[in-house]
Amino acid sequence: MAWRVAAQCSLASLVFMTYGIPLAAIGCYLILFLMKPDGAESTLMAIGVAVLVSLVVILLIYLARWTIDDPMWRMVVIAVGSFTFIYIGAASLLGPIGNILALVVGFSMSLLSDVPFGEAATRAVLYAWLMTVAPMGIIVIFNLLFGRSAVHLLQQELARRLETAAQALDQAVVTDELLELLRTGNEELKKRAGFIRLLHLAPSAQTQYLTSAIDDTYRLLLAVATLATYTPEPLRHELASQSRLAAQAVEAHQPLDTPHQDKYYDEGPIGEAQLALDVLLGHRPSTTEQASKTPFFFKDALSNPDYPRFALKTTAAAIISYLIYTAIDWQGIHTAMITCYVAALTTTAETVHKLTLRIIGCLIGAAMGVASILFLIPHMTSIGGLMVLVFAGILVAGWVSSGSERIAYAGIQIGLAFLLTILQDFGPSIELSAASDRVMGILLGNLVMYLVFTRIWPLSIASAAHDKINSALNQLAQITRSQPSRSATMDEISKILATLHEAREGLRLARFEPKNLRQDDEIIMRLKTLISDTEDLCRGLAFQPAAQTYTQTISEINQMQQLLSKIKG
Repeated sequence: MAWRVAAQCSLASLVFMTYGIPLAAIGCYLILFLMKPDGAESTLMAIGVAVLVSLVVILLIYLARWTIDDPMWRMVVIAVGSFTFIYIGAASLLGPIGNILALVVGFSMSLLSDVPFGEAATRAVLYAWLMTVAPMGIIVIFNLLFGRSAVHLLQQELARRLETAAQALDQAVVTDELLELLRTGNEELKKRAGFIRLLHLAPSAQTQYLTSAIDDTYRLLLAVATLATYTPEPLRHELASQSRLAAQAVEAHQPLDTPHQDKYYDEGPIGEAQLALDVLLGHRPSTTEQASKTPFFFKDALSNPDYPRFALKTTAAAIISYLIYTAIDWQGIHTAMITCYVAALTTTAETVHKLTLRIIGCLIGAAMGVASILFLIPHMTSIGGLMVLVFAGILVAGWVSSGSERIAYAGIQIGLAFLLTILQDFGPSIELSAASDRVMGILLGNLVMYLVFTRIWPLSIASAAHDKINSALNQLAQITRSQPSRSATMDEISKILATLHEAREGLRLARFEPKNLRQDDEIIMRLKTLISDTEDLCRGLAFQPAAQTYTQTISEINQMQQLLSKIKG
């Protein structure tokens, strides 16, 4: 992942320098920000961003002509455009791409204050379009040639699930890795399978087998999490052996030709594990249910006040940063405005955590950039040398950004600060003033973001966790009430466990909240305990006979919801 990102940024620097496209650092940053392990996903995201940005730029060309001489209308366009795209991103599947579109609108309009006439404004907007579309084209072409195969990645993940299940059965213990795979859910794998189907990356039969294997392997993990500690040793070893055979089948894209014995499948986890393995080995037809299509906008897109508040806070921070560096006539710190768009997250704890990583990454990236200016760039005489330097610096940033989610954003920031420091003109540059200006801009943007997100409508991470737990309990109650006419699907179970996992991970960031917003340790611990209890109830509901557990399950859910209300109170 790291070398692929570094190679693309190096190619982007060549394109930007050769054709005189400004803001090369931002173009390379977009590659670092958008690249995914899956080549198919990266390609489709790049195409989507290019199309959306092109539509936005067409609108900006018309807006630029009648706002170039009117600063007030320019501010209105920045505010309305930023709010609209950030709100849509927060309330829909568009996600972080909404912030990128808001960045294109806000930053493009902010540049008009230095443009003398309309034709130059149009040219500036077109350069902003090139700044975005050029790296997207590089992503598409590079991934077509060197991208990691979506089919191979899906096979790896499915085989990892089966091997993890086998290890848990052999050791008669529910391993942390097994629980982590359950909490991750099926969403990412089903998205990858959708890309394979959309782009016809594998024959239809293989695609169908791998798609159905997502639910079957998840069903096996759920069953093993329940039966691993009490199942007799001979049966455990038999199931483990079949899991490893199923892993070989997944790697071969199709079921293996193995002997089959007729079996009795009970309603408990042992029967479900046997059923899942028989389907994976081709002894039984797949019973995988069709997942319901997820709507583009979230259900609470119009009712949840957190979405518009988040959009307002981010927009306000960006405008404040813009007004500060415009008022003091210090355009070199324009990275303050960029910081606001790329560092914003919903809760205060997440935002402060991201800002902390951003500051640490900024200082590391800036140190790398300044060292390069002092010791390396003076000896460079061509763009080729600069490409090698970009590759080396982004290799470090890409390595960090492809790691754990808790530190990944530091890698992105290392890359951005490094790029902003060394990519100043259309060739090697040794101006330290530009490097210091851009670092100061990042620090200013961090300060403004911190003040806005901790003073205006601060959203506690405990409150966000409360909402996620409540949502999971409501979904469990809905599934329970719909039984015995239907049983819980693997899609429903995986989404509930993924929601609870998000709540648990969020609570780990509570220490980043200001003292006036932070809940005490006892409340945090009670919420974590409630998450674990809800997970146990969810896993048990997947295999319990509905008629026998309806009353008990509803009673447990009601008790948990009452406890959750007391904790919030």
